[in-house]
Amino acid sequence: MREKHLAKQILVALACGVFLVIGGNSPALAAENTLSKAPAETIKASQLSEKWDKVFPENRQVTHHKVTFHNRYGLTLVGDLYMPKSMKQDDKLPAIAMAGPYGAVKEQVSGRYAQEMAARGFLTLAFDPSFTGESAGQPRNTTSPDINTEDFSAAVDFLSNHENVAEGQIGILGICGWGGFALNAAAMDPRIKATVTSTMYDMSRNIANGYFDNGKDAAELRANRLESRKKISAQRTQDYKNGTYQMAGGVPTEVTEDMPQFVKDYHDFYQTKRGYHPRSFGSTTGATLSSLLDFMNMPLLSYSSEIETPVLMIHGEKAHSRYYSEDAFKRLTGSNKELYIVPGAVHTDLYDRMDIIPFDKIEAFFRANLK
Repeated sequence: MREKHLAKQILVALACGVFLVIGGNSPALAAENTLSKAPAETIKASQLSEKWDKVFPENRQVTHHKVTFHNRYGLTLVGDLYMPKSMKQDDKLPAIAMAGPYGAVKEQVSGRYAQEMAARGFLTLAFDPSFTGESAGQPRNTTSPDINTEDFSAAVDFLSNHENVAEGQIGILGICGWGGFALNAAAMDPRIKATVTSTMYDMSRNIANGYFDNGKDAAELRANRLESRKKISAQRTQDYKNGTYQMAGGVPTEVTEDMPQFVKDYHDFYQTKRGYHPRSFGSTTGATLSSLLDFMNMPLLSYSSEIETPVLMIHGEKAHSRYYSEDAFKRLTGSNKELYIVPGAVHTDLYDRMDIIPFDKIEAFFRANLK
């Protein structure tokens, strides 16, 4: 029974790209959020370094610079704005806001997508979500189904007022957990004219139920959620007393033979030169443990059936997470929707495998629907 519960806790924590082991020896488990030197609530782009610190190579045919914008909660978000180098001063281009994966920063994956799409003629924005990366918000590395959905709409606010963005031609692209937030935003915000998800996670479903929940006993899932709520709520009491925030722990720094292959895949990205970044909570501390409570109580995609704008969902054939896209796709009722399965790809292949990420398809989709 103890082993079964431990396995369940690991799966719940892995839902958010972190590795929480109750009673284990993971160094990340002991981490507490005491980052008083986090960005101030108001950040100016001029205060930020323009030094290239991405995990992917710079494309000299694309220009980029830091920008800041705010969401309706008053938090300042920081993004990288990418534009074709050939763009003229008065050009107006279709625009795409991008974020993800869950636990990543703009220097890891979303920026890679943004730079590529800018090279193809779009104005693109890769941004750090609230509380993460260079964006503002305390406590650091907090996540929220509400605020993170709002972050996409805040990006649309910014792009809608940018002098080089064609009016009414704004789309969004969400990767991994941010695919779920993207669909949530598309259901809420009709200014979003087209949505792409890549290797999507439904974070609320995963945190509430663990992995591979299709066919699981509903009573057992409910009992597991209650136990998790009790443990995390008790930790909140201690957090308040201690004046710190318990962190869930990042992707494991070492792998063992008995780990699921997808955990090894996460390690290969977040903990190696391939994708490690010091501002990424996937690479470091994980999210605040208390963040998990909101996802158990506030399901994403509740109104995804009401999305009327075009949606393209992309997933890997061999991805452990494929069922999230398949199930979410079934709930979409719009006439312009497509689920595209990338042959042979696992979940993290769609983070950075430029040879298999279907950019031609993504470009064609946005060109057809942002006009």
